[in-house]
Amino acid sequence: MEILFLASGRLAPATRFRIVPYLKHFREDGHRCTVANSFPQKYDYFPWMGFRPSQLLKRSVRWWHWLRAFLGQYDLVYIEREIFDNSTSDMEERFRRACGRLVLDIDDAVFLRYPQKFERLLPMADLVVCGNRFLEERIAQWNPTTLQIPTCVDIEQYSTPAPPKASTRPVVGWMGTTNNLRYLSVAADALRSVAAEIEFELHLFVPELSALSEIDLTGVKIVHRPWSAKEEVQQLQSIDVGLMPLYSDQEWDRFKCGMKLIQYLAVGVPGIASPVGVNTDILDHEQNGFSARSTDEWKNALEILLKNHDLRYRMGRSGQEFVRQHYSVHVHYPVLRDALMQL
Repeated sequence: MEILFLASGRLAPATRFRIVPYLKHFREDGHRCTVANSFPQKYDYFPWMGFRPSQLLKRSVRWWHWLRAFLGQYDLVYIEREIFDNSTSDMEERFRRACGRLVLDIDDAVFLRYPQKFERLLPMADLVVCGNRFLEERIAQWNPTTLQIPTCVDIEQYSTPAPPKASTRPVVGWMGTTNNLRYLSVAADALRSVAAEIEFELHLFVPELSALSEIDLTGVKIVHRPWSAKEEVQQLQSIDVGLMPLYSDQEWDRFKCGMKLIQYLAVGVPGIASPVGVNTDILDHEQNGFSARSTDEWKNALEILLKNHDLRYRMGRSGQEFVRQHYSVHVHYPVLRDALMQL
């Protein structure tokens, strides 16, 4: 196969987890893969150039990608989520005509942002790859030709020996984007309450902490460690408990793919997560972590895990095996490959 992947950028989460890990497997099987990244990367702009000129550059680069597709001989174009972040489907239609087949990969509720666009775009796709069963159920209303491929990790990469922990205190961790720091407000009351009774550190692996100013974490010892793609696995391995709070009343959150939780479990760290959407599937009946709805449940889960090293270890090993079986690139690549070949 000759596949053109339209991606957000090499550091964008959707690209890093839903496209890049599969490329080597496609290429080993003899398929030719071309990755066309946004430039500047999606959500980014060049400060020296300004926002609007940066967006103009980004659109110009996409037109170059289209010309490349038009002149090439691709079997299909594989488009990552809402890469053309506007209300039209013009560019998707152009790429489909140029390549003959269109595959959409969706790992978030992007159809909530531009509902009219996706009412046109989804039926146009020859296949829609969905990150979880909640997305698949919703998308099937517009296009029944779907394939569920969860957001996965290369489990071998995450199974490397953990470096010695720098802190003798238990470490609770959260990894994500600056904008998503707001989710910590869900667990803030519990974190403050537990910090008054148990000594622990809260490590935040995030570019910067500006969004934290709106959350009351008085009394919690916070350690900021800027997120690094190269050190991501080592950063995760440095924690003892991973957090994934979500808003229970937000429709967007119900469709999220649980990437944080999967990463925690992949390095052998138990998680505490809001039982929203796919998190309920990942938390395997309290074998690899705890779900928490209320402040009391968050507090109870934190206390149990912070006080019990052996339980953390057992849950972590269970979580790692669960990811190996259900959220590993090696498990899902053959399914994705065969579906694309059938097109």
